[in-house]
Amino acid sequence: MIEFFASLLTALVALEHLYILWIEMFAWETKGKRTFKTIPDDLFARTKGMAANQGLYNGFLSAGLIWSFLISDVIWATNVRLFFLTCVVIAGIFGAVTTTKKIFFIQALPAILALLFVLIGFIST
Repeated sequence: MIEFFASLLTALVALEHLYILWIEMFAWETKGKRTFKTIPDDLFARTKGMAANQGLYNGFLSAGLIWSFLISDVIWATNVRLFFLTCVVIAGIFGAVTTTKKIFFIQALPAILALLFVLIGFIST
């Protein structure tokens, strides 16, 4: 049961980062404006390239988490998953410290929960 929740939470974090990729790379001037309300409207067009770059990094985080589901060796898969979840946690904490605390709850907290379930599942096997 622990492994199920670890996988579910990891998949949700991966999907969240795919969604962030989509916003930052393809919908920055539409959905981005509705999502990132603290950014003045006139900056969205000028920061489109920067946002796309950030979206690409979110895509890499998602790709790493998805990759962990495709690895047949349990230890290797767990290590890859732990690495990418830790990256998400660090990014979420950094975002919360440097921009808005809301990022902690949206990005870091789900990854922390996934990380804990992955660790508990690994230790219990």
